[in-house]
Amino acid sequence: MTDTTDTLVDAPAHDRRAAAPDEYGDLNRSEGRSLRSLAMLWPYVRQHPLTVIVALIFLLLGTALTLFIPLLLGDAVDAGLGGSVDDAQLLQVIDGNFFLVFLAVVILGFIGATRFYLISRFGQRIAADLRRDLYGHMLSLSPRWHGHMRSGEAVSRLTADITLIETFLGSSTSFGLRTLINTIGALGMIFLINWKLGGGLLLVIPVVMVPVLVIGRWVRKLSNETQTRLANAGGEAAEALDSIELVQAYNRESKSRARFTEASEATFSAAMRRIGAEAGMTVVFTSLLTGSIVGLLWLGARWVTTGLMTGGELSSLVLYSVFASSGFISMAEIYGQIMRAAGAADRATEVFDTKPEIAAPETPQNLPSPVTGALRFENVTFAYDTHERPALQDFNLDIAPGEFVALVGPSGGGKSTVFRLALRLFDPAAGAVRLDGVAAPQADPHEWRGQFAYAAQDATLFTGTARDNIAIGADRVTDAALRQAAESAEAWSFLEERGGLDAELGTKGRALSGGQRQRIALARALARNAPVLLLDEATSALDSESEALVRQALEAAAKGRTTLAIAHRLSTVRQADRIIVMDGGRVVETGTHDTLVARGGLYARLAEMQFAGV
Repeated sequence: MTDTTDTLVDAPAHDRRAAAPDEYGDLNRSEGRSLRSLAMLWPYVRQHPLTVIVALIFLLLGTALTLFIPLLLGDAVDAGLGGSVDDAQLLQVIDGNFFLVFLAVVILGFIGATRFYLISRFGQRIAADLRRDLYGHMLSLSPRWHGHMRSGEAVSRLTADITLIETFLGSSTSFGLRTLINTIGALGMIFLINWKLGGGLLLVIPVVMVPVLVIGRWVRKLSNETQTRLANAGGEAAEALDSIELVQAYNRESKSRARFTEASEATFSAAMRRIGAEAGMTVVFTSLLTGSIVGLLWLGARWVTTGLMTGGELSSLVLYSVFASSGFISMAEIYGQIMRAAGAADRATEVFDTKPEIAAPETPQNLPSPVTGALRFENVTFAYDTHERPALQDFNLDIAPGEFVALVGPSGGGKSTVFRLALRLFDPAAGAVRLDGVAAPQADPHEWRGQFAYAAQDATLFTGTARDNIAIGADRVTDAALRQAAESAEAWSFLEERGGLDAELGTKGRALSGGQRQRIALARALARNAPVLLLDEATSALDSESEALVRQALEAAAKGRTTLAIAHRLSTVRQADRIIVMDGGRVVETGTHDTLVARGGLYARLAEMQFAGV
């Protein structure tokens, strides 16, 4: 069994958060952010200057053609109302203007399609790059950070949040820029036609924009809440589906469904609050702006009757006013989309701002070549949480190269923590872990971890073939070596029946039994052929016959390499060079099986209960 008190996720979330302020301090900082969060996208945008420039050129061309159309129509109206030309000339002017309008519309379609393709590709490319970098950064963060995140939460940041950003870059930005330029151009043309009406419209705009900006900040906050609720719903589903056998075995379907429904309803409620805010913003904006434009057009109509404006000018003015009003209304909606993207960028930035707890120093110290496997723990103290009792307290252990050392003791004694520190998944609060004399923080984590092969009790497998799973930690390994590792772990017999190394193991290895999964995990460790072998209850799921065979294979594999094994089944460690008995994060006994039994201490009591069948 695993040390349950050593398992990070068993700690309450509010307690675990306090454990690493560097990694958790930014998780809820979105309240202090605004549109500045979108600045994180600039490094990605500037990698595609040609696409941006071409898209802007097409955008300006499209805007110019759009603004040219009302002038043509206005000239046609004035020509129709004028009496200074004969009918043939009148028809020629009208036909020519409408032909130019038709031609402009066709060109606009081509320009719009090209711009749509470029901008859509641009958004997809940046979203892919951002998702790649975000995922890579998540992989660099320690198990302490991941212990904080529900499985659906991290995935939501990679999928739903990045999708919002992709929509913002791929459509909202293009549409928003086009709308903004069209609107500004329309206002300029209104000024050219009649500066008094244009000036009146400009005076109205600040009055209209104030409530939009105020409500927009609220929309961003509600967007953050919606995304968080969505991630919670995804987390509920991911946890239940990932443990479907347990859910069904304990008849938890209805309760899981109820929990997911509750999370989904919370997501729906948050989304409706956001939608309500956006709808309110649109109503306020539309009412104020449209009312103002209608009033200005009313004045324009009266000026036509008094001769201060021509009918064609009023026609053009009406079209430009429609462009301006629809543009402002669209920008109100786009502003809501931008706020949602800003909320997603908040959450992505929170991850990027999180500094990895374990990182390589500026000048890493190289490990000796070859590594002999001398592993040393010097006065190590470590706690998963600052408010918890330390999992290890002044822990000392010196393992010689090639030595086989077993860790035994009651659950919660700190055995699994020793493995986590050896693998440098965490760094101790005090003391040092050394490999061949090099302290862990002085080395590159990737080089350090490359010296360890690890077989965990839970035998985590990935979807794919036996080859994919066994070769995970072994670079440039041959199929012959993979088969040898599988044979040593007593896994080849059942793999051969399924197709050998090409055998499909199912989703997360669920096509296999627990014992079979454990043997695959053990084969993975053996295939890595690292100087230090870490075995965490590597035979706990095996039957007695398989255990005896695997134990013989492990004894052979342990020769010439340092082996550290955790075992509750004491029969698997009787032949260890040294047995370390741990309790309360400290070493309480050391010796061989026979000397420890003779001593009559904790190990003797554990052995008596186990071998007596208790």
